Amino acid sequence: MIKLNEEQIKKKLYNENNQFKELKDKHASFEARLQELLKKSRLSNEEELELHNIKKQKLILKDKMYQMIREFKKTLSE
Repeated sequence: MIKLNEEQIKKKLYNENNQFKELKDKHASFEARLQELLKKSRLSNEEELELHNIKKQKLILKDKMYQMIREFKKTLSE
């Protein structure tokens, strides 16, 4: 049985699974935009809403990625 840590699993999924790669890339894109918004001293109402939506979307993507990681770990233990 192969023993991989979580970072190795993420790297393997990123390199071999297009869906995981898309999720991770989209998450990184949201993170970059989030950092842009957080640098501002004052946000407009639209930016506040965008900030809220980005945080929500990031969590959804993270949940999907961790579900894929859990499923991958199951296949390793079988």
